Amino acid sequence: MPPKIRGMAMNSITNTTSVRRFTLMIAGEDTPDPQTERPPSGLPQERFLLGDRAPIAPILLLGQSDLVIDPQLSIACLQPVHLHATRDHLVLLNQNQLGLTEEESAALLKPILPLLEEDFKSPLLFQNASFYFIPAGPFTSLITHSLDQSHGRNIDWWMPRDSDEEGVAKNWRKLQNEIQMLWHIDPVNEKREQSAQASINSIWISGIGKLADVEAPKCFQEIQSIYSDKPLLIGLAKFLKIPHSADLNQNKLDAGFAYADNPEPIWEILSTALETKQLDEVILIDFPDGDVRERTFTRKALHQQSWMFWRKPKKRSWHDLVGANV
Repeated sequence: MPPKIRGMAMNSITNTTSVRRFTLMIAGEDTPDPQTERPPSGLPQERFLLGDRAPIAPILLLGQSDLVIDPQLSIACLQPVHLHATRDHLVLLNQNQLGLTEEESAALLKPILPLLEEDFKSPLLFQNASFYFIPAGPFTSLITHSLDQSHGRNIDWWMPRDSDEEGVAKNWRKLQNEIQMLWHIDPVNEKREQSAQASINSIWISGIGKLADVEAPKCFQEIQSIYSDKPLLIGLAKFLKIPHSADLNQNKLDAGFAYADNPEPIWEILSTALETKQLDEVILIDFPDGDVRERTFTRKALHQQSWMFWRKPKKRSWHDLVGANV
């Protein structure tokens, strides 16, 4: 079964538009309310890119390895993390704050690998400093939330939970506790604590899914180049067989798509391309309050018209665009 773009087979897609268009996406956050039901798995941009099932783990694996992945294999993403204890709850730290090295991660994996492979009933697929990937096996039905979605918050609300099969979340917590005990006495953590670094005291599971569940957004019918250094976008580009690069090619903007942590410099390039008529449109996708917002900017829309008609229209700044409601 070929990859799908929201129900359309990829091998039927061609770029038939004559409009020179570039799409820029910026990250968003959910705004969960603890008094209501839990948010879906994955951040808004992850669900936008991959579909409602958000099979993040296999796409991340594809983006960080050269493995050939069975599209029907359900894969889990495991990440070594630090849980910070506050007065009455635990907070998950952003993994970027840990500075975990390849050597430390490999050393931490060694004592827990037999537990992982026994409980998951499969060998590990791939490992680097930040991730361990393994077939989900008995944990396939878990409902999880990604580390990017959960960090900085009380983890009680974000812990894995059962879906249609009872007892799976309990089995995961048991395995998690065993790993925590092994890592508590691990020499890696002794050295980290001596150097005033946060200990690696727990493991996080998320992104469970399979490549066959990926449904890319409709806009990817036209995309011919993806620009991003994020494993999620690299993996999606590989999956959809779209050329990708970490750096923006200013001579190849038409039918491009970019997603970066710092989009403002990219916008400056794109707005210049609109003004010089290298592009006809720039599509800006963001996620205010967790909802998809898509806006189209043309050369004319780059400028704010003053009510004082004799004044030259002022060019919209990046902050004007991001904060605008329309």
